[in-house]
Amino acid sequence: MIKVTEATATAGALKRLSDEGVSIWLDDLSRKRIESGNLAELVATKHVVGVTTNPSIFQAAIGSGAGYEEQLSDLAARDVTVDEAVRMMTTADVRAAADVLRPVYDATGGRDGRVSIEVDPRLAHDTRATVAEAKQLAWLVDRPNVMIKIPATKAGLPAITEVIALGISVNVTLIFSLERYREVMDAYLAGLEKAAKKGLDLATIHSVASFFVSRVDSEIDKRLTLLGTEQALALKGRAALANARLAYEAYEEVFSGERWTSLGDARANRQRPLWASTGVKDPAYKDTLYVDDLVAPGTVNTMPEATLNATADHGDITGDTVTGGYAQARADLAAVEALGISYDEVVRQLEDEGVAKFEVAWQDLLDAVTKSLNSKGVDAE
Repeated sequence: MIKVTEATATAGALKRLSDEGVSIWLDDLSRKRIESGNLAELVATKHVVGVTTNPSIFQAAIGSGAGYEEQLSDLAARDVTVDEAVRMMTTADVRAAADVLRPVYDATGGRDGRVSIEVDPRLAHDTRATVAEAKQLAWLVDRPNVMIKIPATKAGLPAITEVIALGISVNVTLIFSLERYREVMDAYLAGLEKAAKKGLDLATIHSVASFFVSRVDSEIDKRLTLLGTEQALALKGRAALANARLAYEAYEEVFSGERWTSLGDARANRQRPLWASTGVKDPAYKDTLYVDDLVAPGTVNTMPEATLNATADHGDITGDTVTGGYAQARADLAAVEALGISYDEVVRQLEDEGVAKFEVAWQDLLDAVTKSLNSKGVDAE
């Protein structure tokens, strides 16, 4: 029997995933990962072509303190506010990661090689402040391969349009519902149309729409388990995949429609669906579920490192697992609704919880940095 080494598996499953048109991004970043060469190694050996961050990721990285001591001392010496300190540290990490990924960006014409950084989650319901923050982050990072993450809240939608119209590439985050996803695509197209009227080169503007996956199963599975019937339990683990597959169907429809055609003729880029929250929460499911079963051309899958390694080791990439499943996806969601579980209620709850979780993580980060600055003899308030 041939022993499958990590290198062999990596060349297999991850390469097959890339060959199917799925861009593999890493859903994690830290200064230690950058300075140790680990990020560059993942790019070189595991087909990683992008990086996403969020408030929880930065809270874990900066909260640990590893690699940030010197910068914290310098920031303390300057007597900066805690908000400025956090911005200086997070944008420094994103800038450094963008430099690591710049060769990928150049080789793919800007399609990949991207690093995302999120606007302050406390601004999620303030359109004007979100736009201002996006402009500031793009200026601070000062790299062409940065993407600014804007949440898909009601206030976030017009912000997406305005930021795209400025020529800034956007990663739209915290998308849970099919209705909201269509609104996100509409906001992107509106931004491109405004950019075109300004005479901007549409080919330089890129966007992804981060459609969250595992959290949908976590919430709906919980409700199915409470029902406890054989019919309910048989539907566990099916809603998230169904939701994502129908999102891809909507993507195909919008980006082949008449409105898109004129923009495409002007060299605009499609806003690719990005599968986010792809780490499996339920240990009863295979740990590569949201990778193996969401393979479709022109998508991005941003993975925690554990999911990346699992896919490299035993991912089962067998081709497109999305486009042939639309009818079954509709049937699965309809079956969940028939049991009295409201899809609209679930996705609304998940959006509210998503924003709240990032706000908590951001506050925890601010608290940790405040403590670090104060320990160096500076009042961070």
